[in-house]
Amino acid sequence: MEDNFAGVKVMVIDDSKTIRRTAESLLKKVGCEVITAIDGFDALAKIADTHPSIIFVDIMMPRLDGYQTCALIKNNSALKKTPVIMLSSKDGLFDRAKGRIVGSDQYLTKPFSKDELLSAIRNHVDISANQ
Repeated sequence: MEDNFAGVKVMVIDDSKTIRRTAESLLKKVGCEVITAIDGFDALAKIADTHPSIIFVDIMMPRLDGYQTCALIKNNSALKKTPVIMLSSKDGLFDRAKGRIVGSDQYLTKPFSKDELLSAIRNHVDISANQ
């Protein structure tokens, strides 16, 4: 049975237009509402207005990287329960550990698959609450 992701607000923060477009089209196909941001500053401005259910954030970004963005989200009392999934093209232990230190909930290596994205949402968002 295919899960119903309708109403799940997903934010994708990545400086790569390709990654944003790919994630957005995969997620929209299953019914998610997708908010994209090009970097941490862009994301932080949009998070307050949109209150996403889950946030996917690229680690390597100009201005404000994924670790800094995640730390800012997790240090905000209104946002700290929002799951943050780190995205990285490196599958390093150091990156994973650093991600955990700043409070990320999961770590996906790029290129990620549709199944990985959806399973991260399933693991961290109560999709039945959105029905």
